[in-house]
Amino acid sequence: MTFVIRERPAGDRELRQAAYDGSVFLLPATRESRALVDLADAEIRESLGDDPRTIHERVGDEELFGRIGALRKSLYCSTNAHEFVAATAASAGFPRAEAALDPARLRLIAHGAGDNPRAAPVYYPHRDTWYGHPMSVVTMWIPLNDLEEHETFVFYPERFRVAVPNDSEVFDYDEWVSRGPSLKIGWQDRDASLRARYPTVLGQGDYGPARGFSCARGEVLLFSAAHFHRTLPQSRGRSRFSLDARLVHLADDRAGLGAPNADSRSRGSALRDYVMPETATARVDA
Repeated sequence: MTFVIRERPAGDRELRQAAYDGSVFLLPATRESRALVDLADAEIRESLGDDPRTIHERVGDEELFGRIGALRKSLYCSTNAHEFVAATAASAGFPRAEAALDPARLRLIAHGAGDNPRAAPVYYPHRDTWYGHPMSVVTMWIPLNDLEEHETFVFYPERFRVAVPNDSEVFDYDEWVSRGPSLKIGWQDRDASLRARYPTVLGQGDYGPARGFSCARGEVLLFSAAHFHRTLPQSRGRSRFSLDARLVHLADDRAGLGAPNADSRSRGSALRDYVMPETATARVDA
């Protein structure tokens, strides 16, 4: 399997199929992805100040959680953010009229947060499909800063088609979102990780070589949600900000196209809460 491909196939269908087969693409920043990053960056700086990556030096955990929660909700519900996500997705092989999009989600991996028990699930090795996403999902991830390899996350490509012992059967999307919108948007409830069951691996396994990557601000990483991967904790004095959205080409999904299901046993479908082509905004009240 070729890892981190920097040139996209000529056709949209070929790009999507390559992603379903396990290829990981890191594509150049576009006007649309830069606009999305600029929008998020402006809101972050308004809330956190001019050096957001060192916010952990100035704000305590509880206050930071509250500020980030407000930012996440604002971007998740932003019509402008939806437009920029849709435009970026279109250039990545998911035309607006043909695709469902999970709204933009702001992620903060704060320096030192890996030692906080409340944040433990952030660092679990996992597949996104363990959270009720269909096998046709392609994750679109965009960094808000230039990042070195130790500041991003790692894939275990040898496990793309090979099962990992896990308890994904504990996850039922319908039951998950029935508790309110906080878990749908992500990390709105500070104590959720202490109460909710998050799918995780069972036991200690040999996952094969971990493959990382560096990236530049606004570049677009595309990978199948079926990839087994893990977020890296940050411990060198800089917090990490990124955006991600999940993409489903609806005709591909109806045709049964997508990645192989190596081991996901999650129940329910998050697709119901994606932004459909005819929908202007994301629902957070269901």
